[in-house]
Amino acid sequence: MAHLRSRRRLALAVPVVLSLTASLGFLPAAASAAPQTAAATERATDAPALAYVVNTKVDRRTIASVKKAIAAAGGTVVVTYDRIGVIVVHSANPDFGKEIREARGVQSAGATRTAPLTAAGTTDEGAADYLTAAEAARTKAASAGTPGSEPLEADQWDLRAIGADEAARINPGSGKVTVAVIDTGVDDTHPDLAPNFSASQSANCVGGKADTSEGAWRPYTDEDYHGTHVAGEIAAARNGVGVAGVAPGVKVAGIKVSDPDNGLFYPENVVCAFVFAADHGVEITNNSYYVDPWLYNCMDDPDQKAIVDAVNRAQLYAQKKGTLHLASAGNSNHDLDSDAIVDDSSPDDSTPVTRTIDPHECFDVPTQLPGIVTVSATGVQNLKSYYSTYGYGVVDIAAPGGDRRYQLPDTPSKDGRILSTMPNGEYAFLQGTSMASPHAAGVAALLKSKHPWATPAQLQALLKAQADNPGCPESYDQDGDGVQDATCEGGSRVNGFYGFGVVNALRAVK
Repeated sequence: MAHLRSRRRLALAVPVVLSLTASLGFLPAAASAAPQTAAATERATDAPALAYVVNTKVDRRTIASVKKAIAAAGGTVVVTYDRIGVIVVHSANPDFGKEIREARGVQSAGATRTAPLTAAGTTDEGAADYLTAAEAARTKAASAGTPGSEPLEADQWDLRAIGADEAARINPGSGKVTVAVIDTGVDDTHPDLAPNFSASQSANCVGGKADTSEGAWRPYTDEDYHGTHVAGEIAAARNGVGVAGVAPGVKVAGIKVSDPDNGLFYPENVVCAFVFAADHGVEITNNSYYVDPWLYNCMDDPDQKAIVDAVNRAQLYAQKKGTLHLASAGNSNHDLDSDAIVDDSSPDDSTPVTRTIDPHECFDVPTQLPGIVTVSATGVQNLKSYYSTYGYGVVDIAAPGGDRRYQLPDTPSKDGRILSTMPNGEYAFLQGTSMASPHAAGVAALLKSKHPWATPAQLQALLKAQADNPGCPESYDQDGDGVQDATCEGGSRVNGFYGFGVVNALRAVK
């Protein structure tokens, strides 16, 4: 599965993309020429359909006018998010994007994919390694030596690394706080997740319109395990079964956004998820993915610009309604504050092309959007994981994501990755910034439990304040070949590897 500004530095306490701010949601209107209906009548009826986002002003008159223009250009409205001015459209007109951008009231518009609609962009690194019966028995025996420990907790080095095991004895989190996992779906029947699952705040957003029917939020197949693993890291209950989450007393919801055919996380699905979370009282969202099909969305491309605009409008809407978003930094070991990055994976829904991008002008979405907490990954040695993307002024905080290559723990399984829940009551190890973000989301949920009136901005400040910063390492030559594998810029308070530091659950509850 697959997986934003002034030129250099902004104030370190401010997201690196702040110069975009809400302007992404309110870009200047395009030329006001009306669409030509004659062209629409001449189009081939058997052309493949693409999905689009059309972004407008939020007044009813403008939206109504744009809808007429959409129809005239050969488009069909799937859903309209009036409060943020985003319209999801399907069209078989190959010139739909160009035509609709010329319509009065349209501020940006573009295709959300490069391949036709058919009848994942997650940020885990490598395949899952399921816990065998023999391994589970060994881990359970080791866990039994620690009073109050969950049966498989001896293998959860990550909880101990951030004091989450001790924090749970002080404050496991409030059931009034919900973290929504925007992902591949959550298996709420898992015995470690069922006690804390919030069905009323869960949905399937694939296609851009929320489906809240019973079980719609569940994974399509056992292979769509990513969201279930993430959910367990956040809120697996301390119920004497399996593992424990960072915040075992809070609620967790699932909002499914992965396409059933290719597992990708298309923009319209993510727009739906942010709006749904906001409208259903979700306090925190976890986003362990990037929005497909572009790893980086460049603002000089009209389609990619429209994707940034639409997703940004949705996440800002949720922030204004009180929702804090956390997102994984990515697994490419890229420096998001560098001058150039080679992207050879985009678009990931058709044929990728190699391009060199400037991460100050081409953005990882939602990771680099304003107000979103960007999380890098660490291993058991409290060192940046070898795969984790980083960047001075971009990464906000760090959290355990695992490192099976260079940072191995002294645990029963001696596995440097993260053990968590899987569909059908199983457990497995995974690593990635996908695993780091939910650890940070769990700590954010503990902070929200303690400070229920904290706004998203205040919650983000609290999250940074409780973090422990190990500072830049003297050397980061992980493979010992004499070449630095990444360069950490900054000091002991803020730097490119860890932002403001590694989250600390115990400090959060104290």
